[in-house]
Amino acid sequence: MPDSRITVLVDNTAGRRGLLAEHGLSFWIELSGTRILFDTGQGKVLSDNARQLGIRLETMAAIVLSHGHYDHTGGLRGALCSARRVTVYAHPAAFEAKYAPNPNGSARDIGMPSLGEQMVRELAELVWVEGPTEVCEGLNLTGPIPRTTDFEDTGGAFFKDQDCTEPDDLVDDQAAFIEAPAGTVVILGCAHAGVINTLRHVQALTSNRSIHTVIGGMHLLNASPERMDKTVAELRRLDVQRLLPCHCTGFAAMARLWNELPGRCSACPVGTVIEVEG
Repeated sequence: MPDSRITVLVDNTAGRRGLLAEHGLSFWIELSGTRILFDTGQGKVLSDNARQLGIRLETMAAIVLSHGHYDHTGGLRGALCSARRVTVYAHPAAFEAKYAPNPNGSARDIGMPSLGEQMVRELAELVWVEGPTEVCEGLNLTGPIPRTTDFEDTGGAFFKDQDCTEPDDLVDDQAAFIEAPAGTVVILGCAHAGVINTLRHVQALTSNRSIHTVIGGMHLLNASPERMDKTVAELRRLDVQRLLPCHCTGFAAMARLWNELPGRCSACPVGTVIEVEG
């Protein structure tokens, strides 16, 4: 699998001089000559970071949206304007209204900012992902992920309406995976379906291949002690070799994973390059 790597373009932390951080996530995936943008962050730092890292966004063939929250989709308009005609992969629910409650009882809009389905279709080809989908040779999307564990949830209070009466199960949540020779590489957005649910589903889609690397947001910042205990136990059982939690994983959860999985867990701020091992 020559010249295959993942570069962190957007994250909550930046790794070196000249790079910028924001609450968001974006990965640049290079896979045997094909370039894919996985999520777009909020849109404030994507193009600057790409320029600093020598990444030419106009060369991308596709954009994958892991789900419809603003911190993963806010840079979509800018990315589409940077690129020639590309293909956008998303679940239909990614374009629906999304809200979260504030402590004072009001609600805030956390959905995709100022860019609807029709506008995306005017700028790109839009492919609905409602099941396992191939983006290019070697890179696949899970589509909606079955919720089978008894200890995982969406990781917070999310709703479809501004009154916060209709819960949002985030059926649009999906992950990407690469079946590398050394083991499967799983790329998460926020893992609202649950990290372990996601990894189990990837294994089901890959004839139970071993999982080598897991990178991305794991939304464990509100995880209970029980959830963390069971998550760590499952990661050990799955024998994940390389774990790179970031974005919404949460400091306490990252520290726990770092301590529980010595030598396997690493930080991945903006600028990190993860080689896809052959």
